[in-house]
Amino acid sequence: MATPIKYKILVVDDEADIVELLHYNLTKEGYEVAQAENGSKAIETAKTFKPDIILMDVMMPVMDGIAACRQLRELPEFKNTYILFLTARSEEFSEVAAFDAGADDFIIKPIKPRALLSRLAALARRDAQQEEQEKVIDIAGLKIDRTSFAVYKENQKIVLPKKEFELLAFLAATPNKVFTREELLDSIWGSDVYVVARTIDVHIRKVREKIGEDHITTIKGVGYKFNTD
Repeated sequence: MATPIKYKILVVDDEADIVELLHYNLTKEGYEVAQAENGSKAIETAKTFKPDIILMDVMMPVMDGIAACRQLRELPEFKNTYILFLTARSEEFSEVAAFDAGADDFIIKPIKPRALLSRLAALARRDAQQEEQEKVIDIAGLKIDRTSFAVYKENQKIVLPKKEFELLAFLAATPNKVFTREELLDSIWGSDVYVVARTIDVHIRKVREKIGEDHITTIKGVGYKFNTD
């Protein structure tokens, strides 16, 4: 059996009891854990700790999670870091704002340690599966390199955040096939992740802004496809 991936995890929350709960359960499973009490401190800690995953509260003093996420995504070393928000808020507008800032997922409070550990195991499985997939997709004037999470267009390198890259690579791997939003959510985020269909629209819009409008076609009322016509 393959050795499971044990990530370095940064926990960011201004509630000490939540940090303590997460720290205990994550270290018990073998993860290396660091912590911060607000978004500003999270950025500072991330630069030295270099986490694979950041579990971050949305509402915090000094700097909130969405602002911190946006700043982290602007730093090249955190383009592919998983950022999962911890939030008691389930309104769709807050989810859209968070995904627009570059979040990968939401974990709704109160946090259930067993469910969280299951989510992390699912991330590890998806990472392992992606390592086995075709490393480079060369299609419609794009070169999509899974090893560097980079896209090349006319010899120009375009670096996408992890979920945007995964979405593009998934669509491009099966060109001209139409996928519903639900299929894309299940394939990229997993069936156990709580996200709304609007999440796909946000990510598609951001991918189009970077690679051009022509590669991904919207099929009204259905979903999206990678276009080679």
